Amino acid sequence: MLIDDQVEALRSLAREKIPLPGAGSTAERHRRLFEIGRIDLSFARLAEAHWDAVAILAEGGYEARADCIYGVWASERPGQQLTLTRREESFRVNGLKAFCSGAGLIDRALVTVGGIEQRLVDIDLRRNSDFIQFDRSAWKTNAFRETRTDTATFDQVKVSAADLIGEPGWYLQRPGFWHGACGPAACWAGGAAALVDYAERQPREDPHTIAHLGAMHASIWAVLSYLDSAGHQIDACPQTHDKALIRALTVRHLVEQACTDVLRRLPRAYGPHPLAMDEDIARRYQELDLYLRQSHAERDLETLGRTVLASLGLGKGIQATCHTPADVNR
Repeated sequence: MLIDDQVEALRSLAREKIPLPGAGSTAERHRRLFEIGRIDLSFARLAEAHWDAVAILAEGGYEARADCIYGVWASERPGQQLTLTRREESFRVNGLKAFCSGAGLIDRALVTVGGIEQRLVDIDLRRNSDFIQFDRSAWKTNAFRETRTDTATFDQVKVSAADLIGEPGWYLQRPGFWHGACGPAACWAGGAAALVDYAERQPREDPHTIAHLGAMHASIWAVLSYLDSAGHQIDACPQTHDKALIRALTVRHLVEQACTDVLRRLPRAYGPHPLAMDEDIARRYQELDLYLRQSHAERDLETLGRTVLASLGLGKGIQATCHTPADVNR
């Protein structure tokens, strides 16, 4: 998708109202993200981030600005944290922020900052364009190049008290953080479904190919079941933090495993041709493989296991890693 077309499509999408997590139709929300991922994973990454930002604002009692495309820039790297300092009646944001998807494409971003207090800030990127510089040089892969995932340098970006979203620590402590974490998994599942759609169109009918096709079809049925079940459970119990964490990390693990199995089986069934000679499938394959690394794999499984034990009174929980739906390093 061309950049101008992508921005116009995002602007149209920003006007679409999809169900908020925990509002009674979360499974429908997951299905919508799944279908967008099935169409285009680059577009899905930006769309999911916008809708996650809208949900975050709604959970905090705020309303998203009309006709604005949002992002969520919440990647946290050791020793590279934005600082928030008070300047008379306003604040200033300074420092570097990696993995800023939608740089130069979106209008506003919810950005995590530190310094005097850990906060989430709603920043108008257009108004502050002279004070935010983007560097795309670190992004070496062609996968997700259209999402413009840059490192941003904030230089005395002015924000007001009204731009601070929630109380200190609120962003990570709310149950909706974990409800939102299911959103990328829905996009992963859609990306895997697109690869299976390709497989179903191929003429090969030898027994081994057909066996792999059957297994991949089963994986897509499974991920949709996981996402539907998670959606219904979120609606039934939207305000319990530990249950939300356990559910989200369980779903993300299961979806990641199913998508990884699709990635493993596709070239075993159809050989090198789709990855070497079909540009669209090669891009989809590479983007899904990279997108799945928003899962922290064994680190998330440790968090899951410890939280399960703590919920049973059998162990001590650990503080969750800072994971964010829009962060490719999540």
